[in-house]
Amino acid sequence: MKFIQNAFDSIEHHFEKGGKWEKFYPIYEGHRTILFAPKLTTGKTGVQVRDAIDLKRMMFTVIIAMIPCLIFGMWNVGHQHFLATGVEATLADKFLIGALKVIPIVIVSYAVGLGIEFAICVIRQHPVNEGYLVTGMLIPLVMPASIPLWQVALATAFAVIIAKEAFGGTGMNVLNVALTARAFLYFAYPSDISGEVWTFLGDAQPIAAYSGATPLAIGAETIDNINSASVTSLFGDAWSAGIFDFWNMFLGVMPGSIGETSTLMCLIGAAILVLTGVGSWKIIAGVFGGAYAMGLIFNLIGANQFMLMPPEYHWVIGGLAFGAVFMATDPVSAAQTETGKWVYGILIGVITVLIRVFNPAYPEGIMLAILFMNVFAPLIDYYVVEANKKRRLQRATV
Repeated sequence: MKFIQNAFDSIEHHFEKGGKWEKFYPIYEGHRTILFAPKLTTGKTGVQVRDAIDLKRMMFTVIIAMIPCLIFGMWNVGHQHFLATGVEATLADKFLIGALKVIPIVIVSYAVGLGIEFAICVIRQHPVNEGYLVTGMLIPLVMPASIPLWQVALATAFAVIIAKEAFGGTGMNVLNVALTARAFLYFAYPSDISGEVWTFLGDAQPIAAYSGATPLAIGAETIDNINSASVTSLFGDAWSAGIFDFWNMFLGVMPGSIGETSTLMCLIGAAILVLTGVGSWKIIAGVFGGAYAMGLIFNLIGANQFMLMPPEYHWVIGGLAFGAVFMATDPVSAAQTETGKWVYGILIGVITVLIRVFNPAYPEGIMLAILFMNVFAPLIDYYVVEANKKRRLQRATV
């Protein structure tokens, strides 16, 4: 790595003040600090207290936590492709097909997002932040494999400009940037990101009776089926027997967005985030707990089959686990107070199930629930702080 550092150092004078590429210094500095620690310190004299983690290390920790979802997602894209076309394939064949579909989406996400961020940094002359390193991976993972690349580029541009840079850049955004990209496509091009479009078929034709519907789409179709005999038959008429079994959905071997199908992979990522102190276990537990409690309440009401679905199924269908682990825990747009994190997470889980059951037009409720609670996170923190002040004042007057 020394020769790379020397290469950066040899051209640094061109980007420093007075150099011929002075205005592009933010781009140079951004690339250098990805590989090497900056040479700047907070002072020349006195004691320097340094933390073990900074923004760059935090972002790379989140990326490492997403790797299990990415790798499994690549395999599942290929697996669903061959399952849909009725062709036998090896593990390598499945992974190759998945990689050929997923990697271009990742490349487009990073190329467009970083391109916009670098351009804005040059215009505003401020340093490049590492915030988009995570967003650039999150955007592909919340997309179906069949999404057109130009839509990925358009959604990425919209999210970076409107949801991030318009608010001042990394650390200033109110809404989760990756979910804003998905929400943009959800409302601008619904036919390409909702319904039965979740399996990449290429030039092949699906086998007879194959639909490619996600479990949430199947559940939404049963919402008016009040006379159904048994809740256990909710996914029983699906195109492939056993694919919507609870443990199969927990593993994630089903149609869905690239990185969100496997609850198991999401929990592995959650363990990495929690053990490293990057993600809040309170928010994650709150989302799962809120969803389960709301599902349990609906079981008691039981007006339709979707309400009667066992509450634990809400954990493994759709993107609840992925949203709880990687989206709801966003340290910028989430609640900051410890009590507020519980309230924030529980309300996300509750609202997710409410949207799923009562609004079949938007069966994937976790996206809207997180964006909605992003807006209310500062308000939650405000009331938590005010309540703490009142308690302390009461103790002081006793």
